[in-house]
Amino acid sequence: MNEIKLYGADWCPDCRRAKSFLKDNNINYDFIDVDIDKEATSLVEEINNGKRIIPTLIINEKSYTNPDNIVLSSALGINETGRVQLFGADWCPDCRRAKNFLRDNAINFEFIDVDANDWATQKVEEINNGKRIIPTILIDGKPFANPDNAELTELLSINIEKEHKIFDTIIIGGGAAGLTTSIYAQRDRFDTLILEKKNIGGNAFLTEKIENYPGFTSISGPKLMDKMEDQAKTYGAVIKTGEEVVDITKEGELFTVITKSTSFIGKTIVLSTGSTYRQLGIPNETALIGSGIHFCATCDGAFYRDKDIIVIGGGNSALEEGIFLAGFCKSVKIINRKKEFTASETYIEKLSTIDNISTYMNKTSIEFISGENELFNGLKVRDNETNEESIITADGVFIFIGLIPNTQSFKNVVELDERGFIQTTSLAETSVEGIFAAGDCREGAIAQVAAATGEGVLASYGIRNYLK
Repeated sequence: MNEIKLYGADWCPDCRRAKSFLKDNNINYDFIDVDIDKEATSLVEEINNGKRIIPTLIINEKSYTNPDNIVLSSALGINETGRVQLFGADWCPDCRRAKNFLRDNAINFEFIDVDANDWATQKVEEINNGKRIIPTILIDGKPFANPDNAELTELLSINIEKEHKIFDTIIIGGGAAGLTTSIYAQRDRFDTLILEKKNIGGNAFLTEKIENYPGFTSISGPKLMDKMEDQAKTYGAVIKTGEEVVDITKEGELFTVITKSTSFIGKTIVLSTGSTYRQLGIPNETALIGSGIHFCATCDGAFYRDKDIIVIGGGNSALEEGIFLAGFCKSVKIINRKKEFTASETYIEKLSTIDNISTYMNKTSIEFISGENELFNGLKVRDNETNEESIITADGVFIFIGLIPNTQSFKNVVELDERGFIQTTSLAETSVEGIFAAGDCREGAIAQVAAATGEGVLASYGIRNYLK
């Protein structure tokens, strides 16, 4: 469990102050008297480069030397509205979104890394009935699984005033297309606002390795997206994460973008909301999402270190993520419903060089199987030639079978095609004058980072022409 240790002495005024602060905030801790425990004295000296400074506290395996109450509040997540503890991981997009929101609103929170603390992973599973959901946030001990910013605003009584500034363009979606649009628009001296529902970077942020982006033989998705985000901010873009757009209205020449928590005003709009992972639609899928079924190897792969997993799909994403997972999982079983992979030859050739990857071709997934603990433990498949059914066992499964555009909020705003993609004309123009679209949510888009950046450039030229 999360143990807080306070090394001090009864005669020490600051030790008494720290103990009183912890007691007043109902925080349990272990007090180790350095006058009695000589090993504790040695540890204090080691932590403080030979100096005997008390109180010295250890919180989440991190040491604090005579912290004042402000530092303790920050380290322990103590606020007037309650104590906030965030269980998560550095690689988790929603954890980053939640942390940014809390910091932006001056909310102290204690971050507990599930990768560094086995007890934290167990606590997350216990809270969420066996599901490994992060971030899991405790507010005065009451748990909330991956709360969005609107929910956090209500729970923590955060007062968010409406943004009255009129932006030249509001970009909805912070992936490669949205960031590129912002970079070009800012260089044209247009004030831009990026609203992102989750984490800046989109699907590219969730890609472990990108090997086909010009200028980089190989670069991680998070690193490339961080560079784009930094560049957008350098040119002056305003970025707000955790803002889920629910509607867009137009009055005169101005658009109002309405989110779950507030609203923003802009002269133009760019829809670059990207896409989400497609599901199979077979029995037990919905019930087991988060309990063994996943759609992002970068997000959830670390939970399956040294375990057996299944990857469903036969395209570039399936093979790329399968190869990534093979780097730390015990075994990877790739299930493909076709006789041959549709992925590029580069990935197919690489499969044969990896010993812990096996392939199951021409198999249709028909049902997910759960065990007594109601967690995933297998996949039932049907051979497409013999109709023979069998069960392939594993600890977890990752599904990579395509994407669905994130355009549900815009179906009454702009014209969509029959699959839900936004229809555009030249310079990324939609059916509504002043609204543009770029990236994976646009009809005919190529789901590649390089293509998305090009579409962002195109949208920026559309904005320029419209505003001038």
